[in-house]
Amino acid sequence: MRTRRNLCRTVLILFALLIGGGTVVSQDAGEAPHAAPRALPNGWPEFRGPWSNGLATMPGTSLGLPLHWSETENVAWKTPIPFRGWSTPVVLDGQVWLTTATEDGHDFYAIGVDAETGEIRFNERLFHADSPEPLGNEVNSYASPSPVIEPGRVYVHFGSYGTAALDTATCEVIWQRQDLPCRHYRGPGSSAILFEKLLILTFDGADVQYVAALDKETGKTVWKTDRTTVWTDLDEQGMPKREGDFRKAFSTPIVIDVGGTPQLVSLGSSAAFGYDARTGEEIWKTHNTAYTPAARPVFGNGLVFIATGRGDVELVAMRVDGQGDVTDTHTVWKVTGRKVPEEPSPVLVEDLLYVVSNDGVLTCLEAATGNAVWSERIGGNYEASLLYADDRIYCFSVQGKATIFKHGRTYEVLATNTLESGFMASPAVGGNALFLRSKTHLYRIEDTVHRMDARPNP
Repeated sequence: MRTRRNLCRTVLILFALLIGGGTVVSQDAGEAPHAAPRALPNGWPEFRGPWSNGLATMPGTSLGLPLHWSETENVAWKTPIPFRGWSTPVVLDGQVWLTTATEDGHDFYAIGVDAETGEIRFNERLFHADSPEPLGNEVNSYASPSPVIEPGRVYVHFGSYGTAALDTATCEVIWQRQDLPCRHYRGPGSSAILFEKLLILTFDGADVQYVAALDKETGKTVWKTDRTTVWTDLDEQGMPKREGDFRKAFSTPIVIDVGGTPQLVSLGSSAAFGYDARTGEEIWKTHNTAYTPAARPVFGNGLVFIATGRGDVELVAMRVDGQGDVTDTHTVWKVTGRKVPEEPSPVLVEDLLYVVSNDGVLTCLEAATGNAVWSERIGGNYEASLLYADDRIYCFSVQGKATIFKHGRTYEVLATNTLESGFMASPAVGGNALFLRSKTHLYRIEDTVHRMDARPNP
């Protein structure tokens, strides 16, 4: 292992020197996710990208991402990824990082890939579980939470099975934790996020539900806040129905600015919460009758947009300037029915909100009112979140089809592309390339005809 890590260090340092490295446009405490960036991002630091909302570019800017691809067209490289994992890749400084796990849930791995060549530079087991709980479904995996990366460090998270910080130059483990309990029951799903000096983790299990913030330098717990959800799922014996299955959640929070206070908007089963991101103090909450949310909220134009989960699923727009229970006072509009996604996270572009349901109904809504602008059935099933770039929306199906349509009030398909294995992970972007994780491989999709040495690098 020592030899492999030394090789990792040498190769990655040389590669970073050759390409000059990329930069990440970070979201400061006082900067809303829709604030204009200072420059185009060259990396994809976390699930849903540099602004936590699925936007790879802001309107009016372009990265030159490919519009067409196949197994034989515009594939710069294709690398098989061992075992199984649905985590979204993160991209920075010539590196791509992702996680995977054995299908039986006994062993958990971090994988580092050379962004230029697709060669795996690091593939090491970080954690082992003697008795992992069976997933009981084909939807989730033991490596669904996405990593988060910053210059010099990548943080990998497998829920209660383990969390670790790695040095991206040496590939050495800086710290690790395996003492954050949670019975995920159907496997972990919420991704880690970085805020200031904190690594924020979400644990919504069948037994316990809480949010925790760790010191990103040491891994020590800074704050931990239990959910205050009022549960209505008890059976005649006073026990949670289905062993607490209705209490699980898989959503990843966002950090927004509300009147100068960095606020963590976090979805749990049957509830949504606003916390002070620095202290974990609960500011507001809402209640609903849905369960197991997975989509990540998006924020813009003064509203946060929330998909509440399964069952009585709703897409809700709400103001975030309240205190206490704001269910009845701060809801601006809500949409119900089959158009609402259960897993795929929406994308907000200017005044339009785009959502795709699990069964392939793609809808454009007015963000201010919730009124449908257009709605089309595009076929297939969807788990991956939507991506916006270059005035386009990219939509990836479980069956492997990518539908690309034009941002705007008229539905216009620009291209459809297919790869051999379907998508459970969401897309990532680095420079002018898409990094797509299928069920079996990691692809770098790029305009290979015009690929030049001077192109931007992730």
